[in-house]
Amino acid sequence: MPDQIKVADEVWLAAAALHREHPNRVDFSVGEIMAKAEAEAATGKPLRPGIRVHVHLHCVANKAPNPGRYRMLYESAPGRRRLFRPGDPCHPRRLTGKDVPVRNALPAKYRDLVDWYCQQYAGANGQANDPVLALRGLGKEIWADEEADAYVRRQRAGWQ
Repeated sequence: MPDQIKVADEVWLAAAALHREHPNRVDFSVGEIMAKAEAEAATGKPLRPGIRVHVHLHCVANKAPNPGRYRMLYESAPGRRRLFRPGDPCHPRRLTGKDVPVRNALPAKYRDLVDWYCQQYAGANGQANDPVLALRGLGKEIWADEEADAYVRRQRAGWQ
């Protein structure tokens, strides 16, 4: 069964393992994900050649698909990746792409990573670790005492 792991799933496993081991890190370099995939050796064999292109392109949600449409990783900065989260912007042709491995298609020792992802990383708790998403709601006190439409009308008063 380990040699049946899809290359994209192997990339996801490496990134998920890094995130779980380093919960305070926002993202990882492509090299770190490659090294983790090699260290995990999920297939029990040497690192497959397709891993590199999947980390760089095929699994990256916010890049144009070529040809893979996976949404397993997100490019947070050039050469940096993190796991994709529901709600992350992605390329329009990847909207229906696979974002998490099928739990039962993984070896038993990796299935808890899918549970961790669904319960902690992808949920509300995980989003607080994203510095951009953490800004959600910032400044809402500006119009807390009035209806949103009234606030906009007040701001536009006197416009030509």
